[in-house]
Amino acid sequence: MAEQTRAEDIANRLRRSILHGTLPPGAPIKERDTAAGMGVSRTPMREAIRILANEGLVLLRPARSPVVASPTLAEVRDAIEVLSALELLSVRLACDRASEADLDEIRRLERELSDNFTTLDDIDRFEVDMAFHLAIVRAAHNPALAGTHRSYLGRLWRARFLSARRKSSRDSVVSQHRAIVAGLETRDSAAAQASLQVHLDRLLANVRAYFETETETEIGPEASGAD
Repeated sequence: MAEQTRAEDIANRLRRSILHGTLPPGAPIKERDTAAGMGVSRTPMREAIRILANEGLVLLRPARSPVVASPTLAEVRDAIEVLSALELLSVRLACDRASEADLDEIRRLERELSDNFTTLDDIDRFEVDMAFHLAIVRAAHNPALAGTHRSYLGRLWRARFLSARRKSSRDSVVSQHRAIVAGLETRDSAAAQASLQVHLDRLLANVRAYFETETETEIGPEASGAD
């Protein structure tokens, strides 16, 4: 249990480095050097890397160091389409099945984000946002759905973080969350799904904008024909 907890802690630290870009896409993660740099042994480091590989943040390679995943826009788009369908199904089921305890947790996370939006750092704010979405999925009380959603959310962890960083308006994010909560509280499936759809519509647009920005940076203004 101690080794598992240590591995999860290491995975969390590496995940934050990936989200911040300290470990950029394509960067190798050298097990021995990374473990030494963190002051940990190689056994929990190896398990932490497996955790991140299962989430899709790291790619394992035979006889070579694992690398930070670098998915294409098409791969991310396909995964977003599936994730969006899963979250819309979750909110529909949650309208029927959520307990008062489920709704209390969803409300708590919505308030935590709205009350601390400007004081939380990027990653802490993002993690509260994702906890809000995960709470809705749990409220659907469908283990098969929850497992599939967690798998796709792991693959899109960095994409959703990049999308969240591009959202400039606190008011729009907070109002969208409140609208989703209102739909859940009144058990209005159509309203809850419509509010969530608005929230999800920006995800692909923000991710596409990120990929376009990265491409322009790599090509440069002269090669791209920009003035």
